[in-house]
Amino acid sequence: AMQQAVPVGAGAMAALIGLDLGTVNAVAAEAAEGAVCSAANDNGGGQVVVSGDKAAIERAVEIAKAKGAKRAVILPVSAPFHCALMAPAAEVMQAALAEVALNAPVVPVVANVTARPTSDTEEIRRNLVTQVTAMVRWRESIEWLAGAGVTRFVEVGAGKVLSGLAKRIAGGAETMTAGTPDDIEAITGKAAADEVGNV
Repeated sequence: AMQQAVPVGAGAMAALIGLDLGTVNAVAAEAAEGAVCSAANDNGGGQVVVSGDKAAIERAVEIAKAKGAKRAVILPVSAPFHCALMAPAAEVMQAALAEVALNAPVVPVVANVTARPTSDTEEIRRNLVTQVTAMVRWRESIEWLAGAGVTRFVEVGAGKVLSGLAKRIAGGAETMTAGTPDDIEAITGKAAADEVGNV
């Protein structure tokens, strides 16, 4: 649904590095000129991604450079995720989730759209729909987790980008990645060793 929400080439995303969220919001507002252009990911460490109509994102890159961004680069993505252009995909998500029975999680889920934990299934359902068009509050989510005492973060999937961001935000945090069976074995071994050490 996300791939079909916006025609290929009509939208774009760009990483703006070296500007805080407030400055990026001002850049996006100036670049919009009646089109969609908004912060899509607050990744922390001075990295904010904008998303929207292609021409507006191209303007945002130039404005960000003029406002002192260390780097401003268009990202090679297939669609402008986490912005108002994804509204048709959010509608599809809402309809699909209406047909699904959700069980309360054993451990509360920190939603990137609220940067707060929840175990309420209806709130989780709403958050899943909202996150399609809303900014990912990654920095705030990691800050909340670190403030709650979390010291180890496990990134599930290929790559280590989120691990690097988490380490930068939550200084001193341990990060691990679970992208291969060997990674999973190492993580479970570490968890078992920690459990024995805590007995």
